[in-house]
Order: sequence, then structure tokens, then C-alpha cells
Amino acid sequence: MARYTGPVCRLCRREGMKLYLKGERCNGPKCPIVQQRPARNFPPGAHGQRRSRRPSEYGLQLREKQKVRRYYGVLETQFRKHYGEAVRRGGVTGDNLLQILESRLDNVVFRMGFADSRRQARQLVRHGHFTVNGRKTNIPSFMVRANDVVAVRPESRKRDYFKDYSEVLNTRTAPDWLSVDNANLSGRVLNLPARDQIDVPLFNDSLIVEHYSR
Repeated sequence: MARYTGPVCRLCRREGMKLYLKGERCNGPKCPIVQQRPARNFPPGAHGQRRSRRPSEYGLQLREKQKVRRYYGVLETQFRKHYGEAVRRGGVTGDNLLQILESRLDNVVFRMGFADSRRQARQLVRHGHFTVNGRKTNIPSFMVRANDVVAVRPESRKRDYFKDYSEVLNTRTAPDWLSVDNANLSGRVLNLPARDQIDVPLFNDSLIVEHYSR
């Protein structure tokens, strides 16, 4: 399965904002976006520090699409498929798109607190450490539904990563559309999130819709 394997901090620098791709490290002083010595909050590459030009309308749309795609760790082909599904559902396409992205299993595992980042959550899912409604599921793009139960497999709880992990979950807060049972290392999807329940950076959904409507 294709995935981005390069340095992720350059993605945040390219978009000019924190995408929280490294978990807790993004909140520390080593984050390039806030780093002062030396300051690296400019786009990567040999020409990153050149005088910025006013972006075109297409450039604004592209950057907004790239921000959301990279925030959720989805490659272009799959992101386009998610957008197509958002259009077919009817209603507000931007809200539908964010709901679909939040419903991915790797994102749910991250939101429940079982991983520090979506990239780590994706790896845990691919290695078969989680079940959905009692069935082993190793597909990060699997779409959860309301009342689905996501849990760590009994065999995986013996691994060092998950030993005493309930203490880690006590330090994390899941969004209100999810319910987490810390003692049993499991969680339930109470409902699919509405737009006001999705905690994401400030994205302009309409620019993404305009980009794909060209």
C-alpha cells in the first residue's frame, strides 16, 4: 500500500502551519514552525526563503486541499475517492468530506488515544492490533459506523506497547462522539461526528470543493 515515507516536518513547513504529524513533539520547542534558532518556518527547499509571491486562485485551492490531505495522512487517489463519496451523499460537501475522513479507522484509533499520531495509528491498524465489533481489521481506511466497537485485540494486549496503556488513556481526552473504556482498551463510536464536533485546524472547505469542481 502506498504511503508517504519522507520527513513529515517539511510538510508542515510547506503549508505554513502545524499539522500535528509527530504527536507530542509538535507541541514542543523543536517544532520547526515555532523554532527560533534557527528559524525554519518557511517552505522547505533551496528557494524556500525567497520573497513570496501572491498566490493565484488555483494555488489557494491547491494549498487548502493539500493541508487537509496531509493532516489526515491520505494520498491523492484516496482523497479524491473520499471527495467523490462526499458529493454523492448530498448536503454540504465540505462537511461530508470531513466526516468521512474522521470515520476512517486509523483516525478513530488516534482520536481514542491509542496512538500519538495518525501515522502511528495507521501502522498499528496495519499490523492487526485492533478489532471492529470483534473482528480483526487491518485496513486503515475502513469506515466505522455509529455503535461500532473498536478494541485492542486480546493477543496484542500482551505486547509492551499496550501493557499498562490504560494509564496513558487516562491522560487523554476523546471527542464527545466517541466513548473510551480505558480499563478494557476499547471504545465505541456513539455517532458519526457533525461539523461542530470535529476538532481540526481552520480549513476552508469551500476552496477544496472549488478545486475539484474545476
